[in-house]
This record gives sequence, structure tokens and C-alpha cells, in this order.
Amino acid sequence: MVVTSTEIQNNFGKYLQLAAGEEIVITKNGRAVAKLTALQEQSAAGNEQGRRVAEKVVSYGDGPWKASYEEFLELTKNSEERYEYIDGEIHLLASPKTAHQIVLTELFVIFYHWFAGKKCRPLVAPYDITLRRNPEYINVVQPDLMVICDLEEKLDANDYYQGTPTLLVEIISEHTQRKDLITKLDLYLSCGVEEYWIVNPLNQEITVYQFAGRNIKQSATYRKKEKARSFTFDGLEVELDRVFNRA
Repeated sequence: MVVTSTEIQNNFGKYLQLAAGEEIVITKNGRAVAKLTALQEQSAAGNEQGRRVAEKVVSYGDGPWKASYEEFLELTKNSEERYEYIDGEIHLLASPKTAHQIVLTELFVIFYHWFAGKKCRPLVAPYDITLRRNPEYINVVQPDLMVICDLEEKLDANDYYQGTPTLLVEIISEHTQRKDLITKLDLYLSCGVEEYWIVNPLNQEITVYQFAGRNIKQSATYRKKEKARSFTFDGLEVELDRVFNRA
């Protein structure tokens, strides 16, 4: 169970009782900061086992924190927060700013109309994409925009997509530059994604990468007054003046 620190403060007695049956992760400002867990201990009198509930603080700092895939699933199964799990680390996704949402809306409208009537389908976050470097090395990401060409074939029994998108788009911010430019580029390249767009509202650029054989086959960077073009989908292009129309 995941609850906010405010909720804990207002209803501590309630969660003290609930903690006897399950672990409670406490968040503050969108970040996991503590756990409320049931603790087994030996009583001093008669060596009889007793049970008490203790608050165990786990500091995660300002960045991602290490966890197993099972711990990631436990953290996120009842949470309204958005998380990604990349190379054994959990990343909390901050609420996007207005500039980000304007760019995303423009891109999705362009993609939506271009792919209308075609097999491939564009989708937007929040939508979990599970990627595997190998069968045991599981990652879960939420790209801003994705193009999926095998959606119906790769849906599981719970209506979750379990394939690899053909094209992924990330819109970077001051806080996500390193992750999007380095970490995710390597992840997408390694997991069979064919094309990756990095959209940068900070300098009004779009860089398009095409991957092949787990390597960068080619790339191009586009700036204002230009049109970004897909390597994979012939004819798919985006006017940067339209995408960055707020500037």
C-alpha cells in the first residue's frame, strides 16, 4: 500500500493497524520516504514472541533508488504516482509542465492523423511499456509518445501490451535530460526499438535516431524552420515551428 505522509499524519491509528497485515510505503512530495511495517521481536519476559508495529524510515534522496522488480511491482500496484523501472532503479515521474504538454499535444495530433487508417497506432503516456534486455532483465518505462505496430497481437489477458514499440518519443526537461539522452537511448537501442525521437523544448530541437542490430544506424537533428522526418515511416514529418509554437 502507498499513502502520503499527510494521510499518515491524519489517520495514524488506522494505518498502524493496517501495517500489521501489510507493508505501507509513505510518500512525501511524490517521493517514497518511509515504510510502516510489522516487526517481529522477542519479549523480555518469558521469551515469548510479540509483535509490534514500527515506522522504518528509508531515505531515497533526490534521485532514483535501487529495488528489485518485485519491489517495483509492489510499490506501484496501488499507487496513483507514476514510476519507471530502469536497470534496477525506480524513477518517480514528476507532473509535466505546460510547455511539455503543449509539445506532446501537437506531436500526438500530427501522429494521429498520419497513422489514421494504417496498421500502426500512436499512443500517449501514461502507458507502461515493458522492455527486456534479456528474459530476466526487466524494465518498465512510460514514453511520452509511442507508435505500436503489433498492438492486438501483443496484448496479454489483462489488456496490457507486452511487445516492443517501433518508435518512441521522449520530451526532455531540465531534470530528465541525462535519463532521456543517455539511459533511455541505450535501453531503447538494446531492446529492439527501431526509432527514437528526442524532443527538446529547451533549445527547440528534435533529434531522430534509427537503430539497427542494437546500434545507431543513422541520426539527424532538426531545428526551427525545419521539418523532422522519420527514417522508419516514409512521409512522416513534423514542422518544428508548429511543435514549438509557444516560443
